[in-house]
Amino acid sequence: MSDSPESGTRSRTRRAILSAAASVLARDRTATLADIAEASEVGRSTLHRYFPDRHELVNATIIDSFKVVENATRDAAIDQGPPLAAMRRLIAAMVDVGDRLAFLFGDPGVLEEFSGCFEPDMSVPTTVGLIERGQADGVFDPQLSAEWIQQVLWALTYTGWEAAEKGLLSRHGVTPAVTRTFENGVVTVATTEGR
Repeated sequence: MSDSPESGTRSRTRRAILSAAASVLARDRTATLADIAEASEVGRSTLHRYFPDRHELVNATIIDSFKVVENATRDAAIDQGPPLAAMRRLIAAMVDVGDRLAFLFGDPGVLEEFSGCFEPDMSVPTTVGLIERGQADGVFDPQLSAEWIQQVLWALTYTGWEAAEKGLLSRHGVTPAVTRTFENGVVTVATTEGR
């Protein structure tokens, strides 16, 4: 089934609004619908045709952001190759979707208010699975729980995003900084490059 030109345009406009909403709300939780419309380069009436109110827009942005993060994880192919190389791909992918992560996890209230609105795709390899695989191979510290390491990874990614926002780190410097900090804290000393 192919999209008609109108549905293709509608889909692009909707994606632009959702992307802008995640970006704007990651930086300012009090941003208005007018702020989001301006960032998405659509009129406020157009935004209202897609999302009649703020609640509906935020809910749709949460669902879309989870899907974007899920797709980035899938595209990083974290179930393939050596665990350290897979983790490096995952870090790069998470930095690339930093606005989405900052939107989702920068304010715990966002997820609490809209809990249960997203069903994860169980076919997507998980970060915990990658970490456990790395621990079994002796790459990641086995004395730390996989869940703890995952939380550290998300915190480092968020901190890198925030540092770039504040001008403390260049956008291109975030992935290497997060990777280096992660590896210096979680990777076992005996791990060699490429393992």
